[in-house]
Amino acid sequence: RGEEYKVPLKFDIAKESADAFAKEIYAKTFLWLVRSINDATCAENNYPGGTSINYGLIGLLDIFGFESFPVNGFEQLCINYCNEKLQQKFTRDIFRTVQEEYKAEGLDL
Repeated sequence: RGEEYKVPLKFDIAKESADAFAKEIYAKTFLWLVRSINDATCAENNYPGGTSINYGLIGLLDIFGFESFPVNGFEQLCINYCNEKLQQKFTRDIFRTVQEEYKAEGLDL
């Protein structure tokens, strides 16, 4: 169209606006990526004539128990993966602390 708008802003306001714009672009790109991965790994979309009954089920067993969702996506996989990594770190830290206490008290491990 050839139209141009100039809005003079102070540095801090311009930086906040640029940061907000970048954050929105990142969020939209991430959602697009997740949708693309979900579409690419969805059996119903990739095998014509099949129904969800014809495909296997992937369930996840984590510290909180077994989860089985009728529809599970990449987002849930990422959430479960992060939860497991956090739980591993917590467990390692707790055991390390207990071992250090035992050593300090002169107890055999």
